[in-house]
Amino acid sequence: MRSAPTILHLDMDAFYASAEQAAKPSLRGKAVVVGGLGPRGVVATASYEARRFGVHSAMPTAQARRLAPHAAYLTPRFTLYRDVSNQVMGLLRQLSPLVEPLSLDEAFVDLEAGGAAFGSSSAREVGERLRADIRRVTGLSGSVGLAVSKMLAKIGSERAKPDGLVLIEPGTERELLAPLPVRVLPGVGPATGDHLRRAGITTVDEIAQAGQDELVRLLGRAHGTGLYAMALALDERPVVSEREGKSVSVEDTYDLDIHDRVRVRGEVARLAERCTRRLREAGRSGRTVVLKVRRYDFSTLTRSETLRGPTDDPAVVREAAARLLEGVDTTGGVRLLGVGVSGLADYTQEDLFAQAAAVSGEQGEAPEGAEAEPVLPVAPTVPQERRWPAGHDVVHTTYGHGWVQGSGVGRVTVRFETPTSAPGRVRTFRTDDPELSPSAPLPLVEEAGEE
Repeated sequence: MRSAPTILHLDMDAFYASAEQAAKPSLRGKAVVVGGLGPRGVVATASYEARRFGVHSAMPTAQARRLAPHAAYLTPRFTLYRDVSNQVMGLLRQLSPLVEPLSLDEAFVDLEAGGAAFGSSSAREVGERLRADIRRVTGLSGSVGLAVSKMLAKIGSERAKPDGLVLIEPGTERELLAPLPVRVLPGVGPATGDHLRRAGITTVDEIAQAGQDELVRLLGRAHGTGLYAMALALDERPVVSEREGKSVSVEDTYDLDIHDRVRVRGEVARLAERCTRRLREAGRSGRTVVLKVRRYDFSTLTRSETLRGPTDDPAVVREAAARLLEGVDTTGGVRLLGVGVSGLADYTQEDLFAQAAAVSGEQGEAPEGAEAEPVLPVAPTVPQERRWPAGHDVVHTTYGHGWVQGSGVGRVTVRFETPTSAPGRVRTFRTDDPELSPSAPLPLVEEAGEE
């Protein structure tokens, strides 16, 4: 293990909620909750103002509303979050070629590999400069941990929150870890934590005191040996620059179970379009299409089809997902649908042949005298009412850019403001108002030279 604290862990502070506050001047300093807003919705991120009421991520939104009824409840805007994440990851890659993203708002960086830092003083300087650059470029804050290992750097960033920096000096690690709960160690989830608690082990120091043999007896050789090493502050895991996703998928949970088969087909087609859009944004293709269906009784079915070659063609994925759906009974109702593509590969020219064959339905010549399979008519698309998700961007031909505060009973309420304006006025329109339309998110920070 290295002797200098040159592993950096960055964790953006309440990322989704902070991005929404930066985008919406009227919400700054107020409780904001981002997540699913329906009866089955779950909190994705809560602002620090909302956390004071006990709201936290993974909590049912209905429970959050009881704790913080006056908070602003918004649906996620992943286009904005991805754009900001790309800006942050770009800053990290200026420091080192070894950047390991864990999510949109979290990453490890090996500063030594990039020649950015070689000791405590230079590492701290780089960390403070990074935090300043993130605020300058995105308007948001991030917390930084610096240590000799990934485990300790992540613990440091947690202790630094919000908007701080913690450097764990070499030689102080055991003292720091000793009183912390066992859940702080990588690999200790709820089940392992409960198992250790029943054995009388609740802190990291108690893991170290128990010894390796006892941990192996309790947890098995691989898990017990690894956990004992972590308790002694020994973590040899390197920062890995490429963490390729094994699949790309999208899914939706519905407030009310869907019973209409035509609508189920339409939802699957829409999910397939979203999935392939993400594939193309990532510059990838895949050869296995996966359909996920959770039915009214919470039973979850997964079906997959492997194509002859990788694809990012919406028509290919859509038709494969439709074929998979035909083998699933949805008569009792559907509460969740998902479409994914796995077996990812870099896109190649040869993929075009597999795509063309799949789209055309090419199967070779039928035996002489065989009856051709009838072509069934495609069900007409059912017009749907325009949806205005809370928090999403809109533009009005007269009033300009704004965001949806809420909608219902044929009306949509919009607050007209931008990231660089003062808090704006609220106006209400019909949901079918021809002058109102969805819009792309605006940058959180004006670029240099912009007026």
